[in-house]
Amino acid sequence: MSGLPTTLASELGDGDVDPKWLIDGLWSDAAVGVLGGEPKCCKSFLALDAAVSVASGKPCLRSFAVHRTGSVLVFPAEDSHAVVRRRLDGIATAAGSALGDLPIHVITAPKLMLDSRRDRRRLDETVASIKPALLVLDPFIRLHAIDENVAAEVAPLLGHLRELQRRHDVAVMLVHHSRKDARGARPGQALRGSSDLHGWGDSNLYLRRTRSCMRLSIEHRAAPGRDGIALELAELDAGPVLRVLDETVAETPTARPDPQQRILDALTDSPLDVSAHDLRARCRMRAETFWRALRALVDDGRVTRTADDRYRLGA
Repeated sequence: MSGLPTTLASELGDGDVDPKWLIDGLWSDAAVGVLGGEPKCCKSFLALDAAVSVASGKPCLRSFAVHRTGSVLVFPAEDSHAVVRRRLDGIATAAGSALGDLPIHVITAPKLMLDSRRDRRRLDETVASIKPALLVLDPFIRLHAIDENVAAEVAPLLGHLRELQRRHDVAVMLVHHSRKDARGARPGQALRGSSDLHGWGDSNLYLRRTRSCMRLSIEHRAAPGRDGIALELAELDAGPVLRVLDETVAETPTARPDPQQRILDALTDSPLDVSAHDLRARCRMRAETFWRALRALVDDGRVTRTADDRYRLGA
């Protein structure tokens, strides 16, 4: 019997650690996660807005840029096809697109049960055929006959969706309800059922209704989140759509500069020559990334190495 493979921490791969986005700041690329909230707080509107954005390349909620476009696959388990069509029409119009031009596919089966081996296989085959960038399942409660409070029953369903995401490189947005008695709880802890639902998500969105508007909270496994973004359901000529009330949302940068630019910025901010140790600490980079970028800058003459092994901007 052989042991498990290991490696030194310093020799681990040094891939890109900055987040990659499907929708900038809102949903990570090929992420699984939950869009949660109380009943009647426009979760389905937000899910469909994300679907239109990914399919059209237009910003989600007219505020969050799309980084990866592609087909979208939606299973609306509660709303009629006519309602879904009308909502998508209105959202597409608000985005400046025509619904007929968008590759949004709707699963029309009367039901889809993730605890059914047959339905899991059919979903896998459908995703393999359409190759969507985003899969929306709305809502979780209509996708199974298990006890949501029992982790041992929830985990296999979430595990299947994770396998689906990895096998087909697809983002999975699972719409789910919050508990009715969860007013004072943190958003992720307010979800109905097992805590596995909160822990499963790479990107999670939470909606709650206040007296004046809806509030959107965003959390990510590998990137900073946002809290308290104000939304309202606006009635436009084409139909109701969600609208961001906080005009600063679109101005919030989410992408970090590349490693070389981060080094240049750190040296620009320093009036003195900087040691490699201090420079790397300011840039907050892995050793391999830092040294590769620094060597390239020195070779290009954009950074100068002094006789006492300190660094400054090139002359």
